[in-house]
Amino acid sequence: MIRRLSILIAALFAFSFFQAKPVAAQQQLIVRTLDLPLLQNACLLNSCKIVQTLDGTVGQLVLVDVPSILPIQTLESILKLVPGVLDVEVNSLLNIGGKVPLGTIPNGLNERTPVNYFGNMVWTGYANQPASLMIQLPQAQSQFKTAGTVIVADIDTGVDFTHPALKGVLLQGYDFTRNQAGGNEMNDVSCQTCSNAGLDQSTAAVLDQSTAAVLDQSTAAVLDSPQYSDFGHGTMVMGVIHMVAPTAQLMPLKAFSASGGGQLSNILAAIYYAVQNHANVINMSFDFGTSYSSDLAQAIAYAEKNGVVCVASAGNDSESATVYPAGLAGVMGVGSVSDTDERSSFSNFGAADVYVAGPGENVISTYPYDTYASESGTSFTSPMVAGAAALMIQMNSNTTSAEVTAAIAKTSALPASDNLGHGLLNIHSALAYMQAVLGAQK
Repeated sequence: MIRRLSILIAALFAFSFFQAKPVAAQQQLIVRTLDLPLLQNACLLNSCKIVQTLDGTVGQLVLVDVPSILPIQTLESILKLVPGVLDVEVNSLLNIGGKVPLGTIPNGLNERTPVNYFGNMVWTGYANQPASLMIQLPQAQSQFKTAGTVIVADIDTGVDFTHPALKGVLLQGYDFTRNQAGGNEMNDVSCQTCSNAGLDQSTAAVLDQSTAAVLDQSTAAVLDSPQYSDFGHGTMVMGVIHMVAPTAQLMPLKAFSASGGGQLSNILAAIYYAVQNHANVINMSFDFGTSYSSDLAQAIAYAEKNGVVCVASAGNDSESATVYPAGLAGVMGVGSVSDTDERSSFSNFGAADVYVAGPGENVISTYPYDTYASESGTSFTSPMVAGAAALMIQMNSNTTSAEVTAAIAKTSALPASDNLGHGLLNIHSALAYMQAVLGAQK
């Protein structure tokens, strides 16, 4: 059987070699297999190369380099014939998702009086912003003294490890864009003038049409380019998680560049890394539109099987459509509402995409260079739900992912016409439900 397969594969390669036209030099396939040696033999015959394992200790998902002389679709067809191969898909280059024009700069960016927030000094405008009040976070923090070592992983552009509000709760994480330890997004900035000292705190520099950050003019000038269009995204998302769950440990998993680009393979590797390094919650503040990935679905299923709560932004296209990963089974997709509890004009909606909603307009959060920024989008509602999940698990370490999602659903509410799943997140009610209903069951 193996000999006949080898002859068939070789014949297919010989045919494709003479038919092939030069294509892009960098092309890769993601292959899931139950028999790695057979896959290696097939690659030897077709000049492809297994370059890395993506699923850690599972050992079934690998990344394969495809020779530039061979059309990637041809090799995809060949590898699907190899015994033990369960799935083959192209390693796509994806984007972190569309941005939303900010509008006016919120007053909170001018409220810079330092305040002690669970052991760290932060701006008042960050700690006491309208979004926090809408989800009843102060009431939850006052009544429920949650603590513990819950780990929340964020797959994103990385984080600024030196930010004073975050550095006490950050884990090392991993940079999948460079294949090295640490998820530092500051490695993406190649400039001599950018510094975390001497910032002009009186100047709000608008970096692009959707982000306002308090920076000195030289730093803003360097970052105001397409190369840095999503720089700071990860630090802001981490800041929102920290605002909601200030004692949780945060694991930065860098799978996207400062320009917002990310390979599917890095995102898959990040999910498996998070599960195998004891994350309790995975936040994914990105969407790929309607592009379904069977390997992404498998990765989420693996996380769910291991009790990890998965949360993702529902997208900013103002439409009812299934986008991924929010639309996958096992993921809570999160939409956005305004300060008046109405669906944000940009937010996606519909049961296929949105499980719950949160405030997502002019959210204030941490930003690189020891400062703060404001941005709008479902990217900043998703980490609120991730933080809420962390608080529930901190309340009772035996809480399951199914119990977390059920508690959020049963305690959220909005008019049904908004078509935002179970409605607006209410952290105080969710924790009260956990204590009254689920606490007695443990």
